[in-house]
Amino acid sequence: MKAAIVTAASKTPVYGDFDNPVAKDGEEVISVKAAALSNFTKSRASGAHYSAAGIFPAVAGMDGVGLTQDGRRVYFAMPEAPFGSLAELCPINARRCIDIPDSLDDITAAAIANPGMSALAGLVERGKLMAGETVLVNGATGTAGRVAVQLAKYLGAARVIATGRNAAELEEIKQIGADTVIPFALDPTNPSGASDYEKALKAAFADRIDLVLDYLWGQSATTILLALAKTVEEKPVRFVHVGGASREANIELSGAVLRSAAITLLGSGVGSVSRKGLLDSISKVFEAVGPAGLKIATHVVPLSNVEQVWEKASGKPRVVFTI
Repeated sequence: MKAAIVTAASKTPVYGDFDNPVAKDGEEVISVKAAALSNFTKSRASGAHYSAAGIFPAVAGMDGVGLTQDGRRVYFAMPEAPFGSLAELCPINARRCIDIPDSLDDITAAAIANPGMSALAGLVERGKLMAGETVLVNGATGTAGRVAVQLAKYLGAARVIATGRNAAELEEIKQIGADTVIPFALDPTNPSGASDYEKALKAAFADRIDLVLDYLWGQSATTILLALAKTVEEKPVRFVHVGGASREANIELSGAVLRSAAITLLGSGVGSVSRKGLLDSISKVFEAVGPAGLKIATHVVPLSNVEQVWEKASGKPRVVFTI
């Protein structure tokens, strides 16, 4: 079969021939129709993600949309190495398949599943969002962040605060549900960036803050935690870390921050949420696309172009490979 093949850690996948899979007990062999290029897929393929199997050669791709052997149209996720979703065929445990509503096309389903899952699992599975609460999405201009803003509103958040580096893009986020936007510039050329960001956050938290969904980590997350500690005191706040788009793997945090405020630190991802919980989140996202009017920008590319697109893809719009 044709597939996007990773030959070694940190290598760009190449388009070529890979052995056809043979289904084991309890598995389906999916005829893949579409698969999105997510940060999760790229990180796993490079070997950098904590859940990477480290098996090479292997087919890239952690999820996709296709047909089962009996013709059902399904979304599937988490194939076992060395197989992946960026191929003509992919074996998958039948329990990792979700039927796709007839109203949802292949491209949208493939594109929105991963960011929708990360958002809904963070908001609901880990964050326990309740209607009427105030949510901050840190990194709201990214693909997943944009979906998180929309889902938070759909799930009943009374107020959504969106933060990010790009002020112009934050203004766009207002059109899809953000009530307040806070741009920041945390770099050496802006010495007052952290203090300016903290000041803006404290002003936004003065009314109420219940849940933080963090896609960035690094200095922006540290600044949010400091602002929470100086503002909320005895008011409980859940801080849910979802992604590390800042590429800053670690933060420096004084223990006094956690002692001085009722902050609960949580993570959301593979491991902290069960595979069933992740799949349930995706199913709920599919059901919400129509009623919530969820939107995601896509760029459709044939799988044969994987080598040209892999490194250039920025996540906006989301690349969806067709097979």
